[in-house]
Amino acid sequence: MARTRIGPEEFSRPLRRLLVGLAVLLLLGLFLLWRIDSPRVERFRAALIDAVVPNLDWALRPVTAFAGMIDDFQSYTRIYEQNQELKRELQQMKAWKEAALQLEQKNARLLDLNKVRLDPKLTYVTGVVMADSGSPFRQSVLLNVGARDGIRDGWATMDGIGLVGRISGVGQRTSRVILVTDTNSRIPVTIQPSGQKAILSGDNSPLPPLEFIENTDEVRPGDRVVTSGDGGVFPAGLLVGQVALGTDKRLRVVLAADYQRLEFLRVLRSHELEPITDPGSLIAPPLLPPLPDTSAESAERAAKAPPARTEGGNVEAAGSGDGEGPAEEAVDG
Repeated sequence: MARTRIGPEEFSRPLRRLLVGLAVLLLLGLFLLWRIDSPRVERFRAALIDAVVPNLDWALRPVTAFAGMIDDFQSYTRIYEQNQELKRELQQMKAWKEAALQLEQKNARLLDLNKVRLDPKLTYVTGVVMADSGSPFRQSVLLNVGARDGIRDGWATMDGIGLVGRISGVGQRTSRVILVTDTNSRIPVTIQPSGQKAILSGDNSPLPPLEFIENTDEVRPGDRVVTSGDGGVFPAGLLVGQVALGTDKRLRVVLAADYQRLEFLRVLRSHELEPITDPGSLIAPPLLPPLPDTSAESAERAAKAPPARTEGGNVEAAGSGDGEGPAEEAVDG
């Protein structure tokens, strides 16, 4: 006789039905309990809430923490989106800055080609950069203008935007420019808007340092640096660059001139420099003896003066000589 096997589904169906019925009865009972308007039932509901709700704090903590995490994640998402937007705006600003610098350089070159005089007191000669020194210890460039073009030592050179250096060595057809970054370069500058005076010293780096600042507390990164004109070497007001804080915590200058693309340089005819050909002329000359007095009073004083004794015992009578005749000689007894 074969046995009939009972599967698990035949046991689970009645169990599910029983649980569903109990849940329905429980919910119905709770519904009726909350709907009955009776003081006794109200006290029972209050006691039930006081007994159950405080004990559910441990169950609500994960829910509260999860809700806080969701809020933090949403806030982080908003911050991330704002950060990405700021990065895009920064990239656009960098592009606009580069475009502005290129337009400024192009404008300066066009002004140079059109012979526009920005300062009526200054004239200039434009030269082409022929060669670079290429030495790590000396930074200079060679121009194709020289003595035949009226170039002289000490004149300032610019690339149309900022100061590049000064003329140091003039040939008949060429001249050499010592750059601001060279170690031999010392330029008196003024820091604006504070008006502090300083010396820009080259150290063969793209960011030359500022030295001998009167009050460093009044100088801020981003301040404008121009030539002061002290010493009469450079004209005052030529743009040099902006103040920046170097990695060595020293105040340095970001040069306005584009040293990566030095193609044309403007040599300013700032002033006439007097070359020193004789170093001895720097010392005051000795005092000259006084010139003889040829007036009438001096002649009378000479006539009244006693005779002067000469070598060999002879004396000569002082006098004009023309009116008195020859002087008598006397022999010492």
